[in-house]
Amino acid sequence: MQIATPPLPHVLLIDDDTELTSLLAEYLQQDGFRVSCRHDGESGLLQARYGRHDILVLDVMLPDSNGIQLLRQLRTEGVTLPVLMLTARGDDIDRILGLELGADDYVTKPCSPRELSARLKAILRRSQSAIETATAILAVGALRLTPAQRLASYADQPLRLTGIEYNLLEVLVRHAGRIVSRQNLSEWALGRSLEPFDRSIDVHISSIRHKLPLQQDGQSSIRTIRGMGYQLVVD
Repeated sequence: MQIATPPLPHVLLIDDDTELTSLLAEYLQQDGFRVSCRHDGESGLLQARYGRHDILVLDVMLPDSNGIQLLRQLRTEGVTLPVLMLTARGDDIDRILGLELGADDYVTKPCSPRELSARLKAILRRSQSAIETATAILAVGALRLTPAQRLASYADQPLRLTGIEYNLLEVLVRHAGRIVSRQNLSEWALGRSLEPFDRSIDVHISSIRHKLPLQQDGQSSIRTIRGMGYQLVVD
């Protein structure tokens, strides 16, 4: 019986320097990638939108457009393809803008094919790890969370949580048995720093406690550690 091998990762390379593109494509193909090349922004944008690629290598300077603008367009349209930017040496503004717009990494030109390949592999590993994390089931005792669908259950019975409650519970589950400070809970679950006299975290935790069954000792599985934060108790 033949064992199917996974397809080679497919790179879309958008750069108007045909000589460099040819050099990079040849090395990447020898290093285990499939490569498609485009030399202008218009055709590159179409390929990035509708092609079946695993990662994009995008030059900042293109003959008919700007790579930063192209990246902005892709992200505005919801295209989540991982992107590595090619930037001129010392051009910090382009690097910062690219990262702010959602680029995963950058390489300065002229770049070595070996470095480019290593960076691409690192990005793909991170992307795959994120996918596996998102699709995994988090479990602590009878408590189950499915991050991909943002679902929670206890003893196979669904828990009806608000969005913020789910965020808080996921943070506690991922740190089960450890104390999580109120400041960290606010930053990780609410996306903001905790303001003085802000009791919103405590209110949400109280609501979650009411939705979780009590433990055998009659106490909540979410403990308050005075002066430190909250802890999800591991049975």
